[in-house]
Amino acid sequence: MRVTQTKVRRRIFFVLLAMVCVVSLLMGRLVHVTLIAAADWDRLYRTVPVKAVRGEILDDNGQPLVYTASASTLIIVPQQIKDKRRTAQLLAPIIGAPQARLLKLMSKRILMEYIKPWGVQLDDAKTRAIRALRLPGVYLTEEGRRTYPYGTMLASVLGVTGGDGQGLSGVELTFNRYLTGKPGAIRFVANARGDEIPGTNDVYVAPVPGDDVELTIDKQIQQFAEREIANIVSQYAPDHVTIVVANPKTGQILAMANYPSFNPVNWRKIPQEVYNRNLAIWQTFEPGSTFKIVTLSAALQEKKVTLKEGFYDPGYYEVAGHRIRCWKKGGHGKQTYLNVVENSCNPGFIQLGERLGAKTLNSFVKGFGFGKKTGIALPGESRGILFSPSRVGPLELATTSFGQGVSVTPIQQVMAISAIANGGVLMKPLIVRAILDGTTGKVIQTFAPEAVRRVISPDVAAEVRSALESVVAQGTGGNAFREGYRIGGKTGTAQVVENGHYSGQHYIVSFIGMAPSNDPQVVAYVAIDYPRPKGTPVFGGVIAAPVIGSVLADSLQYMGVPPSTTGIAKKYRFGIDPVLTPVPDLARRSYQDAVRAVVQSGSLLRLAVVGEGPYVVAQAPVAGTKIPQGSLVRIFLGPTPPP
Repeated sequence: MRVTQTKVRRRIFFVLLAMVCVVSLLMGRLVHVTLIAAADWDRLYRTVPVKAVRGEILDDNGQPLVYTASASTLIIVPQQIKDKRRTAQLLAPIIGAPQARLLKLMSKRILMEYIKPWGVQLDDAKTRAIRALRLPGVYLTEEGRRTYPYGTMLASVLGVTGGDGQGLSGVELTFNRYLTGKPGAIRFVANARGDEIPGTNDVYVAPVPGDDVELTIDKQIQQFAEREIANIVSQYAPDHVTIVVANPKTGQILAMANYPSFNPVNWRKIPQEVYNRNLAIWQTFEPGSTFKIVTLSAALQEKKVTLKEGFYDPGYYEVAGHRIRCWKKGGHGKQTYLNVVENSCNPGFIQLGERLGAKTLNSFVKGFGFGKKTGIALPGESRGILFSPSRVGPLELATTSFGQGVSVTPIQQVMAISAIANGGVLMKPLIVRAILDGTTGKVIQTFAPEAVRRVISPDVAAEVRSALESVVAQGTGGNAFREGYRIGGKTGTAQVVENGHYSGQHYIVSFIGMAPSNDPQVVAYVAIDYPRPKGTPVFGGVIAAPVIGSVLADSLQYMGVPPSTTGIAKKYRFGIDPVLTPVPDLARRSYQDAVRAVVQSGSLLRLAVVGEGPYVVAQAPVAGTKIPQGSLVRIFLGPTPPP
């Protein structure tokens, strides 16, 4: 058969046509897969979420107060579990779950199921046992659990987290967006029934850890505050207690402790009013005599009084037909205004309020930050209650001048006295120092001290500080006095309104102080709600003052602030103040000589022995420290005397 040129051309044409068709089909399929069917292919992916590790909350030295301990969570994909009965049999004894319940969960027509509560926050042993089984359709994700190495300490400040790791209160809530991190995922390809397609690879998207939050809290000073609260509770059985310690120059909160407290691990078993309320910023009450600091500062700033000016207290003050009595029956008689402050004399402060007038006193009250939230970075802060200017008559002016009829929070009082301590500037309270990268630890954001306004002049602030030191050395705050530490402060004893009337039994006693009074490094405040003493009068000077004296002295010693030999001399009240005696030098003596030296000193000190050996190698307190007679001195024994 003869092949013509025409036939050759026709054959070439059909071959080329076939090739074009094949290429077109391939190109069309490629376009379909990459563009049109891409969304369908993506739908074949199944995702198992992997939570990010929540950031830590640190103290001011970078030590963790809260961290997330590694813990696994068990997840199943029912369609991938071929032998459900065997899988349930193997898992049940490991996680302590009923086998029948596991089998029921595996029989559900769902994509994925968390095994709760048995498969949540699994420890390392359970995690290793499950992984060793290599069961199809069984997955483990790292979710972690919040761990609190110091138990109840700082609980109301730190706050709690919910079942999904979200912050619900405290720092955990306020800084939740920093702490949360970015979740990851395990992705695998599955068919419409949920079965994993063989030959495909799982994709792991790593989570990004949350950032760390560094607080201004000093753990050691916090422990001082917690210790004092424990003592108060054991001795007086109060309803509530709050202690706040701050750096007056920066507004940084060094300690914030409350009673009742709780362990954040078990917060679900605690009443909501305990775990969801930080009393230091939430509770409002009439401050009592601690508020007189505001009246004194305003009167001195406005030159309405001098501390040398005289005042006679007959035991009462007549205001609008009402006789307001002094706490001391019969009054204090003739005194100076410095004595008025030392004696916490209500009539004297009522007169200062009248000299100032309602408008001026109210401007200073607001200037010191009362009646408005301080703006501390914690949830649940109250603003307190002040008299409406239109409702302030002579009686309201009188009661405000000595701290009755107004309602304030502990944090407001701390910031107010901080303004006096630092020279007259109201600071915004600072509870968080910095945000740190959760992976590298590098600082990514800092929070600087923030001045709100100047309230009084530096000279007036210094004059008020001197008067408050006199209150402790020679007045009603005598129980806060500590030898060598110039402590200034003010007592407070406030009746609580119940059923529209002031209770004769329910009091909130308080004390607010600073030290050293010539250059304060620390301020501290305690409020004790409804103390129930046995045989002790309910006065702030008796119950609350010793607490702040101990907190301030211990804090200064811890901070390395040396004791001072200057300052206002202590005026001892016979039968009230303890007699102080210096601790003898017992180191390098034999045990027998040490005992003999204590007996011969006549100090009535008691010895507690620590360790074994014939020689005293150390002692606490150190030699020369003045402590009340009858106090305990620890001596540490060893085999050889120290050099």
